[in-house]
Amino acid sequence: MTALWTSDEAALATGGRNTASWQASGVSIDSRKVQAGDLFIAIKGPNMDGHAYVGSAFSAGAAAAMVMESANQDGPQLTVPDTGEGMVALARHARSRASARVAAVTGSAGKTSTKDALALVLGRQGKTAATTGNLNNHWGLPLSLARLPRDARFGVFEMGMSAPGEIAPLSRLARPDVAVITNVESVHLEFFKSEEGIADAKAEIFTGMESGGTAVLNRDNRHFERLRRHADAAGISNILTFGAHESADFQLTDTEIKPAHCRVSARIQNRDVAYTIGAPGRHWALNSLAVLAAVTALEADIDLAMAALADVTPPKGRGSRTKVSIEGGSFLLIDESYNASPASMRVALDVLGAAPGRRIAVLGDMRELGPQSPALHAGLAASITANNIDLVFLAGENMAHLATALGRDGGAAHGKDSAAILPLVRDAVRAGDVVMVKGSFGSNMAPVVAALAALGREACAPAMAGER
Repeated sequence: MTALWTSDEAALATGGRNTASWQASGVSIDSRKVQAGDLFIAIKGPNMDGHAYVGSAFSAGAAAAMVMESANQDGPQLTVPDTGEGMVALARHARSRASARVAAVTGSAGKTSTKDALALVLGRQGKTAATTGNLNNHWGLPLSLARLPRDARFGVFEMGMSAPGEIAPLSRLARPDVAVITNVESVHLEFFKSEEGIADAKAEIFTGMESGGTAVLNRDNRHFERLRRHADAAGISNILTFGAHESADFQLTDTEIKPAHCRVSARIQNRDVAYTIGAPGRHWALNSLAVLAAVTALEADIDLAMAALADVTPPKGRGSRTKVSIEGGSFLLIDESYNASPASMRVALDVLGAAPGRRIAVLGDMRELGPQSPALHAGLAASITANNIDLVFLAGENMAHLATALGRDGGAAHGKDSAAILPLVRDAVRAGDVVMVKGSFGSNMAPVVAALAALGREACAPAMAGER
């Protein structure tokens, strides 16, 4: 197998000095996740210094370590002036040497799920490298690019931001052939004066695009024209649009939402098609069209891609589903605990509203919304009412505004944090329910998901004891 990195090539890319020859099959910046054969990069950050973990990385099987000063450890070391810049240099070199067609994905919501779906369908057609999880920032994107094999056919990389000016350097590093913006919504308003500012920041993805590249834009989004103007200003003449809008190139014409999947009918560049995507919700149907637009722009096979979409499933924390067995039957647990914004909350409530059974929403604070936070939280009351949510459990200071908006008859219980509402949720759940848990990462809703999933293990314990 061809090495991802050799000592000579890494030294050439970074200008560093090797203490010995080595070959690496992967790259890691977390000693806890090092795989045998990885190059471990000892990043020195504001709160942690990776140099303290070089020994742990070698114990885990690292082939070499990139360091800023020689570590007192046995094992090959590549010394560079700055390991963060060294990783960027690896990323730049990896992008230059690869023949892969590269897609970059950003957006206020749905970017990770869209990236994962695009990587899945392209992976059926050729070797595809993609961002793992949501490694989409100033460290995650260079790390993802440094893992790009020279013989990959496709690369799919996610780009995130929480402030202006963060996406532009990522785009210049990745040099995408295709840029996908899923949408622009009210997120990170703590750092922006308006949604228009968010749109401008997302449009930075165009700054590093290759000549002849293609922008894939949401025709339904109210900032579409603004984004198109940014694309035009960047010299991007190839634009593909998706959405329900009648002028969309990849137009959603109908969606049949089932408990665990969607049946999508669409008109794609004057061709009527139908396919299944293995995740429920209209937002999945729309984002699947963004995937197909990117597939087209990358000159891959769209029919193979449509067939592969049936195998798409919601990832953990972003809509994954678990059937939890308890006394009297089971309940369905929908895990949306990784992140939240007003738009994604409304979408998640729509999915919950389409599910059969008693509907329970467990919601934590949405973060980084600035002065508009009280109104945006209270505004979710309309979606809760429209979707006939039976029980609502709210956690956090900001969710108190939603509790007030729902009123006494709104069926809502509120606590100061997720730990406070957890006992209430546990006591309320019964067989036949559908429970959706969602909140921003900082609202700490993942423990609620874990505790509800554990109810199934608790229910099994007495039976197992009896069997013994």
